[in-house]
Amino acid sequence: MVTSVAHAGNPAKPVRTKPGARYDNYFFSSLALLILATVFVGFAPTYYLAGVFRAPLPSLIIHLHGAVFSCWVLLLVTQTSLVSAGRVDMHRRLGLAGFLLAVLMVVLGVLAATDSLVHERGPVGRDARFFYIIPLSSMLSFATLIYFAFRARFHPSAHKRFILLATVSLTVAALARWPFALLHGHVFVAMLFSDIFVLVLVLYDVWSTRRVHRATLGAGAFLIIVQQLSIPIGTTSAWHAFAGWVQSIAR
Repeated sequence: MVTSVAHAGNPAKPVRTKPGARYDNYFFSSLALLILATVFVGFAPTYYLAGVFRAPLPSLIIHLHGAVFSCWVLLLVTQTSLVSAGRVDMHRRLGLAGFLLAVLMVVLGVLAATDSLVHERGPVGRDARFFYIIPLSSMLSFATLIYFAFRARFHPSAHKRFILLATVSLTVAALARWPFALLHGHVFVAMLFSDIFVLVLVLYDVWSTRRVHRATLGAGAFLIIVQQLSIPIGTTSAWHAFAGWVQSIAR
């Protein structure tokens, strides 16, 4: 945007200003809806279009995990919509419930991952002990970023970025179920596709404020590092020994 500033005795000079954060409501609401669509496409065949609670999932814990996960994504859309509508008061009231839901999400996420490990479920051709690190690393990223989001709850610009990127860490499971050969069952590729959300946020920061927000930089880097380390760690004998120990205890 360009404005003009005039001084006595001098002609008006154009001054280039930053677009600023006035588009934040539109941007974050749009990304929340995009995440909702991402999750729906991934889980539609086996969950949403299969009857939700009547879907033929392998265990009760998986059902509970799916329900809480869905509630979290819907809450994200609701919270961004409330801010866009100027209902920050309601947004804050739902904040505590959202934090408790996030804690429940982590607990159920670990239990669901362990249930799949015990019954050796996962992508065809994948070692169940190796695959155990994928959902656990997502829970690590999610829990860590939610913690920082809670700490930054009185700093809206940082808070919403932590919340958004925490939710992005959960999209890998959905993307790996998209009905495309490039993505379906390919966790590493799904991770790369989930990082597009991080890239979009970085580009928005640069466009709107001419710099990358510290929350975007820190949370985005943390998310990508955890993703990229999870696969090599999952192939080590130490991880297989740990997963085997969890498997034996859980049984």
